[in-house]
Amino acid sequence: MFGEGLLKGMSITLKRFLGPNLAEAYPEVKPNLPPRTRSSMLLDPGKCIACGLCVNVCPNQVINLTSEKDENNKKVLKTYEMNIGRCLLCGLCTEVCPTKALVLSQEFENAVYHREALLWDMIERSKHSNLPSGKVG
Repeated sequence: MFGEGLLKGMSITLKRFLGPNLAEAYPEVKPNLPPRTRSSMLLDPGKCIACGLCVNVCPNQVINLTSEKDENNKKVLKTYEMNIGRCLLCGLCTEVCPTKALVLSQEFENAVYHREALLWDMIERSKHSNLPSGKVG
């Protein structure tokens, strides 16, 4: 029959229009995410021993860290940077971390307008994190 597809499409549209609202009021109401959602990375610089295992295991070479030795000849974290635009959020870096200083979080609002904003200084971000010190992982 001529127009059968049009009638079928219009019936679906009418059902959706008259049915319950499925949209979420996102900015006002935050979504309820599943517990295993991976959306962002958090670092606890106090726990990091600057071993470099996270740098070596990352498949996209996202992580860049530098360290220096203190008066006790022990490695101390100096800088910890991530190019989050290249990150797959695979979690390999968090799995290999012996002190669990690096963890995946559910912080999903990471949209930016410029690519340079995807270069994260993780030490600086940890200072502005809403989590208390020592409670990252």
